[in-house]
Amino acid sequence: MPSEFSGKHVTVAGLGVSGVPAAKVLHGLGAHVTVVNDGDDERARTQAAELEPLGVTVRLGDGDTLPEGTELIVTAPGWKPTKPLFAAAGQAGVPVWGDVELAWRLRGLDGQKPAPWLAVTGTNGKTTTVQMLASILKAAGLRTAAVGNIGVSLLDAVTGEQEYDVLAVELSSYQLHWAPSLRADSAAVLNLAPDHLDWHGSMEAYAADKGRIYEGNRVACVYNVADKATEDLVRAADVEEGCRAVGFTLGTPGPSQLGVVEGLLVDRAFVEDRQKNAQELAEVSDVNPPAPHNIANALAAAGLARAFGVSAAAVRDGLRAFTPDAHRIAHVADVDGVAYVDDSKATNTHATEASLASYESIVWIAGGLAKGATFDELVAGAAKRLRGAVLIGADRALIREALARHAPEVPVVDLDRTDTGAMLQAVQEARRLARPGDTVLLAPACASMDMFTNYNQRGDAFAQAVRELGA
Repeated sequence: MPSEFSGKHVTVAGLGVSGVPAAKVLHGLGAHVTVVNDGDDERARTQAAELEPLGVTVRLGDGDTLPEGTELIVTAPGWKPTKPLFAAAGQAGVPVWGDVELAWRLRGLDGQKPAPWLAVTGTNGKTTTVQMLASILKAAGLRTAAVGNIGVSLLDAVTGEQEYDVLAVELSSYQLHWAPSLRADSAAVLNLAPDHLDWHGSMEAYAADKGRIYEGNRVACVYNVADKATEDLVRAADVEEGCRAVGFTLGTPGPSQLGVVEGLLVDRAFVEDRQKNAQELAEVSDVNPPAPHNIANALAAAGLARAFGVSAAAVRDGLRAFTPDAHRIAHVADVDGVAYVDDSKATNTHATEASLASYESIVWIAGGLAKGATFDELVAGAAKRLRGAVLIGADRALIREALARHAPEVPVVDLDRTDTGAMLQAVQEARRLARPGDTVLLAPACASMDMFTNYNQRGDAFAQAVRELGA
């Protein structure tokens, strides 16, 4: 039991996916744990009933007051830095960590050599890239897991009985904000676009939190050649001596880059004499699905794996074995010569831009909660690909107005309903607009909570509606 936590008064801010494991781990390490939570609903009471028999104090309905005697706060990643609890902690000189920071500090607690972290962040593509990376590492015979913001607790990974050779770690901007001492072996920032600005306060603050992933990197900082902001973050990072900047590009790679040449993914970073030589890693067709943004994800994953010493054959085998999660440019069915594709996970304009760029002629189903987004740039870039558009959701008018400005010739169906049954009508309207060879694409560019529990339910509703078309 490390003396760092034994007898220490620790406040865990927030129940849920991260809070409950953090409270259990800290209690097991001998800390006096108090959990504070804003909500006092049935779920929170159930979680409290799980913790209280252990001796953990749970305070529901008051997440703003700092418990007396607190020496450390471990917060859920989504809690805003502006909360009064953190202001009180600052005045009292109490440090605030996230669950990622706690996990980082607990590595090697059992006396084993800690597994290195290969870390990934970015506005879009994080989960897919981390899953690809884990698949590649497994193909290389390494003991690994995809953990972090992907939904698998990092605390469980570092404190559990399973031993790992390396971990593939997805990190959100929230998690990085609360992880000041994290030092990954290698890391990648896939892309940067405005997102969560209400939480971070500005694009500059958002980018700075994303850039924390590069701090202290030992082997490689992997960046997106097409997104200069990611390279700027590499330049600003304080890394270990000898750490390299490694770019990925959908074009022909230069030295110290990975890229694409004549249908092949190639490496000019982790080869001898990279000025003259390149190593074939895989075929573009080995990437599932081979959409441009997904090829970029594969190159980023390959870069991190190659930085860890993984062979080219393992990169190929891992990509071939990878199956993407549901609702990520997932082909649902072909009906009357029209393809129906579910990309419900495209919840912001950056993700939707990549999705729309993957098809030539599209009937676009879009709309939901805009979260402050604007759509002019998205629509202007995709206008030539649009056969038609079907709009749903609370903020659909914002997209309709952008279509009127930048694609006035595109027929638009505006569904003035926000019940879940609207999806069936949307698919029926899209079928009416589509022609053989087109793709009906659900890529909403918006969050789902106005009509659905989450993007998964929205995607499921789309798939069910498509199946009814073919029945």
